[in-house]
Parts: sequence; C-alpha cells; structure tokens
Amino acid sequence: MKKNIEIEEDIFDEEEKESSILRKIFFILILTIVILIIYSRYIATSGLIIKEYNVKNNNLPESFNGLKIAHFSDFHYGRTTNINNLKYLVKQINLSKPDIIFFTGDFIDKDVKINEKDLNNIKLELNKLESTYGKYYVFGNHDLKFEESASIFNESNFIDLNDKYDIICNSNNDKILISGLSYNSNYEFLKDINMSEMPKYKINIMHKPDAYDDISNYNFNLILAGHSHNGQITLPFYGAIYTPNGAKKYYKPYYKLNETDMYISSGIGTSSFNYRLFNRPSFNFYRITVK
Repeated sequence: MKKNIEIEEDIFDEEEKESSILRKIFFILILTIVILIIYSRYIATSGLIIKEYNVKNNNLPESFNGLKIAHFSDFHYGRTTNINNLKYLVKQINLSKPDIIFFTGDFIDKDVKINEKDLNNIKLELNKLESTYGKYYVFGNHDLKFEESASIFNESNFIDLNDKYDIICNSNNDKILISGLSYNSNYEFLKDINMSEMPKYKINIMHKPDAYDDISNYNFNLILAGHSHNGQITLPFYGAIYTPNGAKKYYKPYYKLNETDMYISSGIGTSSFNYRLFNRPSFNFYRITVK
C-alpha cells in the first residue's frame, strides 16, 4: 500500500512539474506578445532612418555625376506623426544637401481632421526644404481626400508632377527628364516621353508601385514609389504581413526590372493601424553616378 502511495505521489509531482512548465511557457508567450505590441506601437513608429543608395547608370550625363536625390513618402500626418516629426525630417533632408527632393504621396492621413493651425505649420516646415533643382510631388490616395492637399505643396514651393513631366537643365546645358503619375493616371501624358529629342536619363515618381507594369515600355532609368510601406509589419524570413492594393506585386525596398531601378520608400507614418515592426520610419537618399 505504501508503495502505491509513493507511485501516486510521484505521478502527482510529475503532473505538477508539467503544469508548472506549461504555465511558465504561457506566461512567457503572453509577455512576449505584450512587449511586441508596445514596441511596435510606441518605439518602432518613432525615430527616422536614412536609407542611402548608390545608383549607377550610363545614360546620366557626366555633368550630373553624383546627383543627390532625397525621397520621402507616406508621412500620414496626424496618425503616428506630428509637426515635431516633420521638423526633424526637414532638418535631416537639408543636412543631406539634395539636388532634387521628391515626395511620392499620402502626406495627411485620411482618418485625420486637419485644422488651420496644422496647415500653416506644415507649410512653414515644408517651405524650409532646400534643393538645387527643385522639389516635386505626386498625390497618393489619402491626399485625394483633402481639398487642402494641393495648397500644402504648392504654397511650400513644391512643383506639381501629377501626370506631368519636367526637364532639368544644369549649367552645362545637359538635361535629365523627370515625370510623375497621378494616383489614377491614364498615362496619356507619357506619349511624349520616348520622343528622340528627350533626355536619355529619365526618372519617374509615383505612389502605387504596381503601376510599373503599365509604364514598363517607357524605359525609365529610375522609378521612385511609396504606398507599400515595404509592409508596415514584417517578420524575419517571411517579409511583409500585409500590403495595400496597388502594392501587391511590388512592395519591397528595391527591384531591378530590365534596365530600370525601382525603389519603394518604407514611409514615415502609419496607415490603417498604428503599428510598425522590423520596419522603422525612413526616407531614401540616392546618389546617382555614371558607371
């Protein structure tokens, strides 16, 4: 009888140990999830990373060698970003001393109510951005929700590139072409892009990266886009958990597509949900050189 009691006690002890281990595992799992939620909401959405890229192309005129481009996108003002984030962004872009500045859409988040004070502060800061050849913008889907979107950029000395193109000429009279797609572009304006008298080096900016397939025959050397946030939440070895329509095929930071280099900004703010994971806010800085 005593032996049976000892066996039962041993079984009970083993069950207690297993139960204790399971409780510890469960506790660690819950704690990890809570920490990740807090981190992705309050830490991963803050700060600013500068992603630098060296881009080489023989079509670039020698006199433009070393051309510096600052590219920011998806600020989504009012969700997890505010005027202080904008001030810091402006400061960091100006420190890079860019020749051209491009914005590729979604400045104010569609779910945010913007007031006159916000508008004036935004314009004040965007006006401080400095570049050699100009500042250019195209709209994203969120920008279309606000009547004030055009005035924000036009009154901040940005040049509207929605379904337009421009030719930049330097002191040597060498030229490069830049164009931009509106969010719902019909691409009609691009018919002039491939004319023989156009500059050989061509840059296009747009919000939706998946629009590339519609313009691939225009042989752009460099395409800059936004919208995908590179997957606002990503996991190691897996990648993006979710990307929006218009960024289902192309959403990663870089693609080599025939002779085109396409870069997609991870953005600065957040959209739909106020979280980032393994994907900090950033802007891109490109140095374009001749091969």
